[in-house]
Amino acid sequence: MRKVAKQVFLLVSALFILGPQGCPGYEHVFRTGDGKTILFHEMIEDIKKVNLVFVGEFHDRSSHHQAQLEIIKALNRSGVPVAIGLEMFRADSQKELDRWVEGSSGQNEFMKAYQSNWTVPWPLYKDIFLYAREHRIPMVGLNVPDEITRKVSREGFSSLGSGDLRHLPPGISCDIDEGYMNFIQRAYRAHYTEGKSFVHFCEAQMVWDKTMAWNLIEFLRNNPQRTVVVLAGTGHSWKRGIPEQVERLSGPTYRVILPEVPDVINPKAVRSIDADYILLE
Repeated sequence: MRKVAKQVFLLVSALFILGPQGCPGYEHVFRTGDGKTILFHEMIEDIKKVNLVFVGEFHDRSSHHQAQLEIIKALNRSGVPVAIGLEMFRADSQKELDRWVEGSSGQNEFMKAYQSNWTVPWPLYKDIFLYAREHRIPMVGLNVPDEITRKVSREGFSSLGSGDLRHLPPGISCDIDEGYMNFIQRAYRAHYTEGKSFVHFCEAQMVWDKTMAWNLIEFLRNNPQRTVVVLAGTGHSWKRGIPEQVERLSGPTYRVILPEVPDVINPKAVRSIDADYILLE
């Protein structure tokens, strides 16, 4: 009896420390559909049912990456065959991601590939990449070549020639509405600089969104059993971003999860047309 009592005590202690939802720092989640605050594990039960789970981030927030990792872990532990979609890697770097996951490249070699794709410090994403390698979780590069988005950001979508368009999905266009521009202006204010056309910046965002949506759907066509957790900035992850482009391509079911960010992503102001869940700090 004493041994059983000790085991129960240890179990209760673990639940008290980590919470039943298993996500330190984000114990509660706001569900936009009915305006209720729920536990992390209740959200996991719902997102297990879909093919795409968009988990937005501010790239320099370690708490956002920790939440992304805990969502990946929770799905993986539950038996869901998971993959990870990455804004942080271009689609043409897929071989480097495959070599990393299968264990045929070391950390130093992979870090060089990471740094050639992404400028945010490696330690912020390190635990996610290590977990994917340890559990052989496929990772999918989604992004477009840098020179394309830089050109659109400077000169607009109309500046792209036939050579540039070969790097993009077939039939891509650039159609942005006022609602999209308003959200991008709020979420990406830090990226805006004097003398840079904000319309061109929005067009660059649209190129990203459409390309990443196309790459996600291509992956799921070949791996229909997978649930892809998509790691991307909040401006790409909200429903007017990549998810809307997925819908336009008659893509699979999805959920959108955004982190609470004061003065930018406020649960009281976010509606179900923006996201499905807000991770509460």
